[in-house]
Amino acid sequence: MISEKMVGLVKNSSVIRAMFEEGKRLAGIYGAENVYDFSLGNPSVEPPKEIREALLQVINEEAPNLVHGYMNNSGYEDVREKIATSINHNFGTDFHCDNIIMTVGAAGGLNVILKTLLNPGDEVVVFAPFFGEYRNYIGNFDGQIVIINPNTVDFQPNLKEFEQKLTAKTKAVIINTPNNPTGVVYSEQTIRELAAVLDRKEKEFDSSIYLIADEPYRELAYDGVEVPYLTKFYHNTIVGYSFSKSLSLPGERIGYLVIPKEVDDYEDVVAGANVANRILGYVNAPSLIQRAVAKCLEAKVEVEIYNRNRELLYNSLVSYGYECVKPQGAFYLFVKTLEVDDKAFCEAAKKYNLLIVPGSAFGCPGYCRIAYCVDYAMIERSLPKFKLLAKEYLA
Repeated sequence: MISEKMVGLVKNSSVIRAMFEEGKRLAGIYGAENVYDFSLGNPSVEPPKEIREALLQVINEEAPNLVHGYMNNSGYEDVREKIATSINHNFGTDFHCDNIIMTVGAAGGLNVILKTLLNPGDEVVVFAPFFGEYRNYIGNFDGQIVIINPNTVDFQPNLKEFEQKLTAKTKAVIINTPNNPTGVVYSEQTIRELAAVLDRKEKEFDSSIYLIADEPYRELAYDGVEVPYLTKFYHNTIVGYSFSKSLSLPGERIGYLVIPKEVDDYEDVVAGANVANRILGYVNAPSLIQRAVAKCLEAKVEVEIYNRNRELLYNSLVSYGYECVKPQGAFYLFVKTLEVDDKAFCEAAKKYNLLIVPGSAFGCPGYCRIAYCVDYAMIERSLPKFKLLAKEYLA
């Protein structure tokens, strides 16, 4: 018999993954070209050519015991130093290898830092809409999630409610910008105001509140929008990063944590994260891909491909009568559903073989997420279906 905790987790398993599986089922019935799967944030843009070249170079030229052997829990020192140097060059920071811990993607990094920080009952604040797995990551370590209701005008964080909900039990705050599912980039003004709230509350409660920046979409920003680097605005910031989107490597599970020396109890946090990396079962990030990405830190996917998808899908849906804040980054549209029940709306979409994810999966009912990291031609084929779906409600 599995644990009671796992029974609940199985019952409430990911809506996104369930929709993805439904897409495969429908493709078997109607043909893949007649199913329009916008469910999963799985990059469609190919990795840059530098990745293949780097992998071959590592395999052919580096010593096998270096490539395939054990290492420090934090990862290879030279890899971490190169990453620190790259961050410093891009954002004017002052990090070194000791500030970097290589992780099994951003998800692994978030679990490592939450394991490091949380006591049972500690509160972790998130802003709706948010990536639904945050619930599970926090629950893994018996933390309590505290949800800030969405600001559906522009999807910047609701800072008034945020300040009201911080308590002496607040241990961490997670923010995700560019945001999944909205594609919104939190402005520098928003970040400064959020940091000021945290500074006030740390003094009021005489406690440490850590700001965890979840940043897998950092490089996917459009129209010249700048994505603020959060360590520059608040002393207790820890960054979780993934190469999944910037290099189209989601299956390689490679990322890192940035833990600045300015964070409270820095030495203990770093030591704890290293132990967490081991005892959670990762031990260290995969060795081969660590060495490869270190050679590709300035490489990027062709963001313009996603931008072309964004423009086509956003402009078309708005012309059909859908409402949506235009995304500034990532590769999602967060669209207001044409009926109050977002789950029912997503079920109605399936009649047209449109697979989209209800906003309630992200803590924001009344909306749906459409992932446009797909082929442009598929978007073109799907548009008449989106138009027919709109006519059901708006005719």
